[in-house]
Amino acid sequence: EVYFKNLSKQKQKEVMEKNGNNHKLRVCVATCNRADYSKLAPIMFGIKAEPQFFELDVVVLGSHLIDDYGNTYRMIEQDDFDIHTRLHTIVRGEDEAAMVESVGLALVKLPDVLNRLKPDIMIVHGDRFDALALATSAALMNIRILHIEGGEVSGTIDDSIRHAITKLAHYHVCCTRSAEQHLIAMCEDHDRILLAGCPSYDKLLSAKNKDYMSIIRMWLGEDVKTRDYIVALQHPVTTDIKHSIKMFELTLDALISFNKRTLVLFPNVDAGDKEMVRVMRKKGIEHHPNFRAVKHVPFDQFIQLVAHAGCMIGNSSCGVREVGAFGTPVINLGTRQTGRETGENVLHVRDADTQDKILHALQLQFGKQYPCSKIYGDGNAVPRILKFLKSIDLKEPLQKKFCFPPVKDNISQDIDHILETQSALAVDLGGTNLRVAIVSMKGEIVKKYTQLNPKTYEDRLELILKMCVEAASEAVNVNCRILGVGISTGGRVNPREGIVLHSTKLIQEWSCVDLRTPISDALHLPVWVDNDGNCAALAERKFGHGKGVENFVTLITGTGIGGGIVHQHELIHGSSFCAAELGHIVVSLDGPECLCGSQGCIEAYASGIALQREAKKLHDDDLLLVEGMSMKKEEIVSAAHLIQAAKLGNTKAESILRTAGTALGLGVVNILHTVNPSLVILSGVLANHYVNAVKDVINQQALSSVKTVDVVVSNLADPALLGAASLVLDYTTRRIY
Repeated sequence: EVYFKNLSKQKQKEVMEKNGNNHKLRVCVATCNRADYSKLAPIMFGIKAEPQFFELDVVVLGSHLIDDYGNTYRMIEQDDFDIHTRLHTIVRGEDEAAMVESVGLALVKLPDVLNRLKPDIMIVHGDRFDALALATSAALMNIRILHIEGGEVSGTIDDSIRHAITKLAHYHVCCTRSAEQHLIAMCEDHDRILLAGCPSYDKLLSAKNKDYMSIIRMWLGEDVKTRDYIVALQHPVTTDIKHSIKMFELTLDALISFNKRTLVLFPNVDAGDKEMVRVMRKKGIEHHPNFRAVKHVPFDQFIQLVAHAGCMIGNSSCGVREVGAFGTPVINLGTRQTGRETGENVLHVRDADTQDKILHALQLQFGKQYPCSKIYGDGNAVPRILKFLKSIDLKEPLQKKFCFPPVKDNISQDIDHILETQSALAVDLGGTNLRVAIVSMKGEIVKKYTQLNPKTYEDRLELILKMCVEAASEAVNVNCRILGVGISTGGRVNPREGIVLHSTKLIQEWSCVDLRTPISDALHLPVWVDNDGNCAALAERKFGHGKGVENFVTLITGTGIGGGIVHQHELIHGSSFCAAELGHIVVSLDGPECLCGSQGCIEAYASGIALQREAKKLHDDDLLLVEGMSMKKEEIVSAAHLIQAAKLGNTKAESILRTAGTALGLGVVNILHTVNPSLVILSGVLANHYVNAVKDVINQQALSSVKTVDVVVSNLADPALLGAASLVLDYTTRRIY
């Protein structure tokens, strides 16, 4: 609703005038099976909701009309869509010839339907042989085609069919940036490609059913618990039917041995599907107490079943695409999805000679919970697609134009009708403030939110979630595609698990805190967490002085002293995630007490807190203020007053700053002698005050071999937020078994 409120009414008016003042776009949506309907239904609902712009005609064919596959046309009727035409196009058979004959039968029947409906545009989904018949008929009858999910890569004959439909289609809606790049490489017109995300994600990411237990019990039995059952969905591989049948046998053997309640769905209509059903019956799956074998599950209920499953296994695209939205573990079998982009929840078993490898994969994956993945969508695909449809000018020539190499530079998406930027949600947890920002791939802070950091754990986590949800919603309006959430926080962090292990006194109630799980569950986004010093180093590596530098160190000089070490282009965390605690390098055995409990740390001399402590001592002895300075009675003495006094000639203040700079310089010398970086970057509000002192100490105390090191002040305005964004923009996870 927010999205449409912000659309330009003038633009819509111009498009209507181009196409004829009273002309509505007549859209034909053709659906062939249960899988493509789950992707097309959200678009159909969107079209139906805007009768002032669109007329919808629904054509049903393929396995929708076959009893053996559940007569799934009924779910279209239950969704209150009028089915204008039903076409029986499946030729029953068990080999490749049956698929060819089915395509031929559809080609015979479709021309009469299209002549009668006369659509302006036909929407075709995916890569099934039925869809190829639809696209071929429409192209030959000069009907514009909008292809959903083109440009993706997978195994079997589906790849060839998908790319063939791409060449027939006039407009393309793709789900990932890689798919968009593939379409451009296939010479498709960039201006007719929309990177929208998968329409089914609009439903997945908003699916909340408090009564999901009743759905689980209905399909799997009364005694089943969440995360304690398996969903299995496996189809024949038409380019290697014999091997795929063998793999299915091994899968069933492994599931029987694993001894968990399992919901098995019947395969798609493909060459080899009947043989797979015979394998199920031969092994007694339909009568086994641990198994429930079904032809079809309504999509709304299927969502709940996979969302709360202990694991999904098979070779369905649903496993590598939609299930990632819930973080449910997936075991992808064989080659049917080879080349698909996957989240870290997917474990691949490319080949198996015995059930042992599949059984081992089940033991590894079952019951785990992974961060939610949004590789294939962010829940806003349908508004983008509808806007795209409205922008189509029917007066443009129908003949396709191919953009042969060299292709357009596509560093960022620059489609005229929608410009979106890959971005991250960055969170900075400081001692005083809690900040959330939308940060673009180029390091631009698009929008920033700031609140005081609450004192208690519960209030802090609640505020983080609230601010992140608000920022994620706003990202749609500012045309930013959020890839994930990066969190920069004080304290010792386990970045692998996303847990704050221990925090300093600057942030209260902040030990043994799992940040990844609640934020990932709430936003359906992957979440990365790291220490603020490490994040500052990452920010320099991606956006600052450290870009392209193999070995460098970043030192943050602020309320505390922190830092990060980059060695051979990689961030160093250490065996217990305590590397680069540079503020706690001891430079004097009898120095002032540090917040860590030790004495003589750099932080005890050079941090903002240390300077404030010394400023208070001077103020209490009436030695701080000099001519040109004044303070109100209620004003709190700070490090800024000490720096101002030193600039105005206060010798006591000058001495304190000189000592602080010397302490920091000695710490840097220790770092140079330990890790030998080629660059030291000083960051934070005090960096400019310390840089010359640090250089002087290096010249006096360092070994000659390291005196040539460059010491610079960071030019980044907000390294904490940029570093948190770098966690997202720089890292992805892929798992292959």
